[in-house]
Amino acid sequence: MLKRLGRNKRGALEMSVGTIVVIVLAMTMLILGLVLVRSIFKGATYNVKEMDDKVRGEINKLFVEDKRMVVYLSENKLDARQGEDWGVAWAVKNYGQPTTMSYAIESSEVESGCGITTQMANSWLTLGKSESGINFPSGGDSIYRIVRISIPETAPLCFVRYKIDAKTADGNTYAQEFFDMNVEVK
Repeated sequence: MLKRLGRNKRGALEMSVGTIVVIVLAMTMLILGLVLVRSIFKGATYNVKEMDDKVRGEINKLFVEDKRMVVYLSENKLDARQGEDWGVAWAVKNYGQPTTMSYAIESSEVESGCGITTQMANSWLTLGKSESGINFPSGGDSIYRIVRISIPETAPLCFVRYKIDAKTADGNTYAQEFFDMNVEVK
């Protein structure tokens, strides 16, 4: 009987050592996984910041003498496919006194015979279509924004013109710009 108790204790000891080894290996893999995920997110955050800075730099290059607003699109035209989401970057520069600003983006014209209305085209604007109470500093400082557009899969193939209208606190138009969107087959 004593011999059997000795064997069971050794078996129990071997089991606990094996369990400890498995736990140590599992914790090591967990820590390595967390380090990997952290480094991936850190790199992604850095890349997004770099892209944002480069887009701002490119937008600043578009400002010519006394131009108040620019849209970051070649020839102010966006070629978008059905069922896709797009972002259009734009900026407005203050050459006057500090004030507050508001803006609104809306469809101003739709290609004739297209089969959609300006209201339908406005519904494609998902984020950044308007904002008010924006602090608008002076001294040539710029405000950068992006409008998000989601084109439905069933959207007809046509041109839509969108107008960006920026107003100062007193309600006067400070700057206006437009961009055209060409809806293409997916």
